Amino acid sequence: MSGLFDPLALGDVVLRNRIAVSPMCEYSAVDGLPDDWHLVHLGSRAVGGAGLVFTEATAVSPEGRISPADTGIWNDAQQAAWARIVAFVASQGAAAGIQLAHAGRKASTDVPWRGGKPLHGDAAWTALAPSAIPFDAGYPAPSALDDAGIAKVIADFRAATVRAAAAGFGVIEVHAAHGYLIHEFLSPLCNARDDRWGGDLVGRARLLRAVVAAVRDAWPRPRPLVVRVSATDWATGGWDIDECVELARWLRDDGVDLVDCSSGGAVPHAKVPVAPGYQVPFAARIRREAGIATGAVGLITTAAQANAIIERGEADLVLLARETLRDPYFPRRAAAELGVSIEAPPQYRRAW
Repeated sequence: MSGLFDPLALGDVVLRNRIAVSPMCEYSAVDGLPDDWHLVHLGSRAVGGAGLVFTEATAVSPEGRISPADTGIWNDAQQAAWARIVAFVASQGAAAGIQLAHAGRKASTDVPWRGGKPLHGDAAWTALAPSAIPFDAGYPAPSALDDAGIAKVIADFRAATVRAAAAGFGVIEVHAAHGYLIHEFLSPLCNARDDRWGGDLVGRARLLRAVVAAVRDAWPRPRPLVVRVSATDWATGGWDIDECVELARWLRDDGVDLVDCSSGGAVPHAKVPVAPGYQVPFAARIRREAGIATGAVGLITTAAQANAIIERGEADLVLLARETLRDPYFPRRAAAELGVSIEAPPQYRRAW
C-alpha cells in the first residue's frame, strides 16, 4: 500500500512524494514571458516540499492564450525565461512540469480581477474552436478551425514540446480540460462538426490523440506525459465519465503515463456538486477501468484526506491548487501531521 510520501515513478522521473501543485493561472505575464512573480510563486512551492510543481496553462501560440497576461512557450525569449524557473524548482528537489494549453473559444478575455469578460477593439483577437458556437452570451462567435488550422494547432503543441524540453522541464501535461480547445473538440456541446474531427467519440477524440502523438514524437518515452481531462461536463448531452474512461484506455495505448482528472468548464452555468474530494471518484474509476495511473484534484485540503486517497488506491497522485496558495508549505505540514520525516532546505531546518 502506497502513502502520500512514498515516491512515484512517472516514466524516467521519480517524484519524491505524491503531492503535485496543480496548474494555476497567475495572469501576470507580459508578452507571454514568465517573470519574477512566477519564479517566486513556483519556486516557493518547490521549497515547500511538493513532489511535482506544474506551471500555469502555458499557451502554445499567441492566439491560444486565455488573456494577454498568460504565459507562453512559442518563442526563444519565453523558453529562456522558463529555463531559469525550471532550474530553481529542480534545485529544490521537485520535478518541474509544464501544462501546454490552447484556450480555444475561451481565448481573448480580460484577467479575472477585471471581470474576465471578452476583450474588444485592438486588444482582442479571434478565438478559435471546433465550431462557431460562442461560449456564453456576450462572447463573440469563434472561428471554426479548418484542416489547415487544426494542423497548425497540432504543430504548435509539438513545437512547444521541443521548447519545453530545451528549457529543462521534466514533465509535460497536455491540457484537455476546462472547456479549452481540446476539451471543446471532445464535448458534443461544443463540437457540432460532421467531418473526421467530430461526430462519434473516435472523431471528437481525434485532435487530442493527434496532439499526444505529436508531443510524444518530440518527447519520447520514457519521458513522462500527463493529460488533464474534464471527466464530465456536468450537463445533459455533454461529455461524460463513460466516454472519458474509453478515452483514457486509448491514451494509455498512445503513451500517456497519467490522467489528471478534473471536470467541467465546457459550458457556463453547469450545476457542479462542489464538495471536498468531489472529483476523486472520477480518478478512481479511470484508474480501475482504464488501467492507467491517475491524479485526483478538487477541494483536497488536508493531509489525512490526501493520504487516504493514495492509501485507498483511488489515485496515484493528488494535485492541490488553492490549498497551496494558502500554504506553500502544505507538504511539510502534512508530513509532520502524518509522522513522516522529510528533508528541509538547510536555510529552513531550524523551523522543521
